[in-house]
Formats: sequence, C-alpha cells, structure tokens
Amino acid sequence: MTTTAALDAGERTARKNDPGAAPRKRRSGRLRRIALPYLLLFPAILLELLVHLVPMVIGIVVSFKELTQFYIRDWGTAPWAGFDNYAMSVDFDAPVGEALLKSFFTTCLFTVLSVGLCWMLGVAAAVFMQESFRGRGFLRTIFLVPYALPVYAAVITWSFMFQRDNGLVNHVLHDQLGLTGSPPFWLIGDNSFIALLVVSVWKGWPFAFLIIMAGLQNIPRDVYEAAALDGAGVWQQVRRITLPALRPVNQVLVLVLFLWTFNDFNTPFVLFGKAAPEAADLISIHIYQSSFQTWNFGTGSAMSVLLLLFLLVVTGVYLWLTSRGRKATDA
Repeated sequence: MTTTAALDAGERTARKNDPGAAPRKRRSGRLRRIALPYLLLFPAILLELLVHLVPMVIGIVVSFKELTQFYIRDWGTAPWAGFDNYAMSVDFDAPVGEALLKSFFTTCLFTVLSVGLCWMLGVAAAVFMQESFRGRGFLRTIFLVPYALPVYAAVITWSFMFQRDNGLVNHVLHDQLGLTGSPPFWLIGDNSFIALLVVSVWKGWPFAFLIIMAGLQNIPRDVYEAAALDGAGVWQQVRRITLPALRPVNQVLVLVLFLWTFNDFNTPFVLFGKAAPEAADLISIHIYQSSFQTWNFGTGSAMSVLLLLFLLVVTGVYLWLTSRGRKATDA
C-alpha cells in the first residue's frame, strides 16, 4: 500500500511539473465543446441533404435537359437542352410562358389576400383573448382546431361543403338566407378562387393567432393599465403599444405565412384535383400539371427553379428591409 501511494503521488507530481499537460487538457476540452454542436447537428444536416438538397440539385440538372416521357426509364440519356426550358418558360408571348405568367399573378393575389386575412384575424383574436373572461380556454382550444386538423381531412371536408347541390355552404347561403338567385358552383369557374381563399384562411389564421398570442405574453400589463389611465382607448392601445411591441414577431410570422401560402400545393390539389380551374390555377399546381400531365419534366423543373429564385430574392429583400427598419428603430 505504501509503495502504491508513493507511485500515485509521484505520477501527480510529474503531471503537475509537466508544463504541457494543462494546455493539452484545455485544448482537448475546447475541441470537445466546439465539436459537440456539429455532432448534434449531423443527423439533421444529413436528413436535410437527403430530403431537400439532393433532390434540389437533381431538379436543377433536369431543368437543363429535354426530359420527356420518352426518357423516363433512363433520364440520364435525355438530350441536353441548355437554357431552352428557361427561355420557353419566360417567353410570355408563347402559350407556355403566358399561362405561367397568369398563374404567377393569380398566386401573388391569392398569397396577399390569404396572408393579410390570416394576419388580421390572428391579431384580432389574440388581442381579444388577452382579456380574462369565462370560457376563454375553451375558445382558445376551438380556435386552434383548424391548425391541429390534418390538411387532407380538413380540405376534403370543405370540398364536400362546397358541393353545389348538397353542400352546406349553398344550403346556408341559398336555401336558408336566400342570398343567391341559384346555387353557385364553388369548385369550378370564377368562384373557385373564393373557395380556395376561404379554405386557406380557415386553416392558416390559427397559426397566426398562436404566434401573436405567444408574443403578447411578453408585453407587461402595466403598460396597458398606464395607457388606460392616460385615457387611451382600445384602438390606441393596439396601435401605440401592441403593434410596435409585436414588430419582431410579425416580421417572422408574415415571412413564414408568405412562404407557406405561395408554395401551397396540398390545398388546391385536394380541393380541385389534378386540374385546378383557371381562376384558382396556383403556380404549384401549374408546375405539377406541366410536369406530370404533359410529361415535360424539363420545362416543369425550369419553372420550379425560377420559382425558387423568385422566393429567394423576395425573402432576401424582405429580410434586408426588416433588418434596416429594426436598426433604424433601435437607433
């Protein structure tokens, strides 16, 4: 025992006298701290590569090929088309480019209306729910039901409700209230845009409500009480206190709603099927039809790349403008 204790003491003394032991230990600990985040992020990065980036690169390659139904079995042998697919997509005097441009404007209008209505309904409901009253928890739960429902189940239910002869919408508007001369068609014709907008707002505004309601928790109630003592009404409190305090939340919320709505494919596909009406021809459905119905995957991929570039530019400009506005406000 005495010999073992003496050896241990000698080893500790040697490590203490070794000038490189402590720096090596510090470097090892620093390397572990630096490597740990990357190690934890590695599974997510790997899935991101497999699920998003690799298909994106393949889509970009396909956009430069003349890939049609004749080359589906071995798409690598498809002729190289260069920028012909892009030129065809942006040739707005030709039928393909003209249809794409019309679909683009329809999508822009749909996105502006849907995001605007979702945001306004979300803010109004969140501000209303800040006040304490009986049944507030139940109403919060009811408001979140559209967001919790699966998209397919919700949209299929709406498609039945929009049926002309036996749908609930026409039963209420025409049979009960008498607001229409005859039961309108909602899933074809010009009314299809209204039907699509209603479904999009119905399933999208609870997300805005949830985010705004979370943001309102960071605003002290003392500020509202002081404003009320100074004679500020509800609208003045919302304008002077709520909206400025929610600016960072709104900046992220509007961007997320914009990207989700502009890229929305599930809602029009489930509501109208493979061929959406002309009035509700969103660009996501238009690209799908160009790729999987005409079997021209090269042109469809070129349209998808153009859409990606547009969204990247809009997102970059939006983030730049909002960051400038935040810096100006902080200054």
